[in-house]
Amino acid sequence: MQDIITFAATGDSFITRKLPVKTASYKEIAGIINQADFRFTNLEVTLHHNEGIPGAESGGTWAMGSPELLSDLKNYGFNTLAWANNHTLDYSIDGLKATEKYLNKSGFVHAGAGQNLAYASEPRYLETDPGRVALISATSTFHESWVAGEQRPDMMGRPGINPLRYKTTHQITPENMNTLKQIASTTYINAAQELSIKEGFLLRRTDEIFSFGDYLFEESKEEGQTTTPDERDMERIIRSIKQAKRQARYIIVSIHAHEMRKGDKELPAQFLEKFARRCIDEGAHAVIGHGPHVLRGIEIYKNRPIFYSLGNFIFQNDTVPYLPTDFYEKYQLSHTDNVADALDKRSKNNTIGFGTNHKIWESVIPVWTMEKGELSELKLYPVELGYGKKRYERGWPVLSDNQDILQRLAKLSEPYGTQINLEGNIGIIRLKEHTTAI
Repeated sequence: MQDIITFAATGDSFITRKLPVKTASYKEIAGIINQADFRFTNLEVTLHHNEGIPGAESGGTWAMGSPELLSDLKNYGFNTLAWANNHTLDYSIDGLKATEKYLNKSGFVHAGAGQNLAYASEPRYLETDPGRVALISATSTFHESWVAGEQRPDMMGRPGINPLRYKTTHQITPENMNTLKQIASTTYINAAQELSIKEGFLLRRTDEIFSFGDYLFEESKEEGQTTTPDERDMERIIRSIKQAKRQARYIIVSIHAHEMRKGDKELPAQFLEKFARRCIDEGAHAVIGHGPHVLRGIEIYKNRPIFYSLGNFIFQNDTVPYLPTDFYEKYQLSHTDNVADALDKRSKNNTIGFGTNHKIWESVIPVWTMEKGELSELKLYPVELGYGKKRYERGWPVLSDNQDILQRLAKLSEPYGTQINLEGNIGIIRLKEHTTAI
């Protein structure tokens, strides 16, 4: 038996309305996806019939769609879904439970959220003819109350997402540190924190890091910012990878991460690069990133692909059926206003925001083959989602001949030593044409 398997992946599927499943463009996309044995997307909405209540916090838009929309994803050919992201608890725990119920009924293999931390973080398995594939899903972008809780002998766990937390530290010169400490002293910004330490509700730091409110600073000759993955979460995800290595032939890790570097959302934060490479070091065969709604570079690390972001696959955040009062109040609207009013206000009548950025509406679908656990070839199919169209006309992918998409992705991938060649309207990565970035 040959040890050869094919994978297809997409970025975010923020789906809120039915897709044109009978069109030629839909069938073209489905044909590409169905080349693969493992077919993946990130589900970035809750799916239920108003069974959840809107959370006090959301991922930006309270994301909800009908469970019937899962059939459109199924018709594309997807068989695996990640759903650890910044919208998983937009409709609180009941919304999570309802979404999980409909996912279970749909037959998708899904990972990243569940009734407690053990369920949210465990590998889920897809049976394919070439071999069993494990999917592990996590997110670094979430509200702190959304983290799944660990079960104890004397206390139930908490439903939620599988988190990848991280630490951000800002480096400043000694002179600026002295100024910052003076400001902290005169403004009492750390007063509540100091009291909590004295009363035993917080532990005092034992390192050289200075807290300025919720922000951490350290002295350095060169000023900047560093991010590192939380070791607790890193070790838990590694345990899942090690478990999956004994239970499946291939392991895929999904990570939802908005976090960026130097204010540029096309560049992944440092902790994300460290996380992805460590997952590969521990045995993952690919890391699939998504979250910032734009493409990020591709790294081939130890002959295995890391997609730092695949951007959007379906993006219909402007056609959610309902929004809670919190959204209207945020934009100073009243109870007599409606969803269309709220979305117009947010975008200033489509003069700012996602609708004005063509990169939000351009992406790729990678299809790659692995032989004996290593990448042999990776194809990149560019797609567009309807930039410039009205909100009810855009949001689903069609194949594109716009080579600017592949050229931009190639430029973003260059720092990782990855070379993307264009053959017609398809991008190609072959192992002999790049070097591994360490």
